Amino acid sequence: MRVLIVDDNASMRDLLTSLLSSQGYTVVGTLEEGNGVMDAVRKLSPEIVCLDYQLPGRDGLDILCEINSSHPDIDVLFITASVAPDIEAKAADAGSAGFLRKPFGQKQVIDELQQVCEARRLATTNASSQTAPRAQPPQAGAGAKAAPRKQATAVIADDNSSIRLLLKGLLTELGLNVVGQAANGEEAIRAATTHQPTVLFLDVSMPILGGLEALPRILEASPKTSVVMVTGDTSRTIVQQAAGLGARGYIVKPVRPAYVEKFLKQLFNT
Repeated sequence: MRVLIVDDNASMRDLLTSLLSSQGYTVVGTLEEGNGVMDAVRKLSPEIVCLDYQLPGRDGLDILCEINSSHPDIDVLFITASVAPDIEAKAADAGSAGFLRKPFGQKQVIDELQQVCEARRLATTNASSQTAPRAQPPQAGAGAKAAPRKQATAVIADDNSSIRLLLKGLLTELGLNVVGQAANGEEAIRAATTHQPTVLFLDVSMPILGGLEALPRILEASPKTSVVMVTGDTSRTIVQQAAGLGARGYIVKPVRPAYVEKFLKQLFNT
């Protein structure tokens, strides 16, 4: 995997370069400030960007948003020493594929990158092999209620194209037929009305109409659909509000394949 490292601390750049190289990653470049990141992305074609938040010139959150908008196939591992309580949620909603808070250990870096790579592998494998036979929806163990024999369908509603791409790959891998996608709450309502999906994955923070506002209208339009919230904000208020409006649960960003699989097994067998 080709990696671009962006951090204003020289010691951190050296540490990450050495560590990632020892793990088989190819470090294609390092930068110490934010203004040249997008030019480097275009010239160096990294698959992963290790991106610090607080950078001279341009902050990492702004860069993350542009990378996800213009290069949704690139994964961003967001790194910060900030203790702001909402920064992880902001990075997740902006499309970060992973998150590390300084100071961190070498094992944390390796483990987080492995998660990022596995998620991307599943997403890109399914995106490039649409004709391959699909698995059945997740099954539970013996004695549990069986999943529906008919292939389950899904709609994905998220304003971030990178997250939609990732979720589509993961859901396809798990045997669901992704029949629609939406970038805001109004589009999600229309997709639910048209497709009547088995499951609808609904981002909490979206333009025009947010997920919590769209949720009751989605259930009214498609009452048999199980709505699953997708969010980087797991505060008690958000979780309780979503449950009170009829959501069947939530998936936390950054999206992790193992968690999605476990959640769907529980969903199909309750």
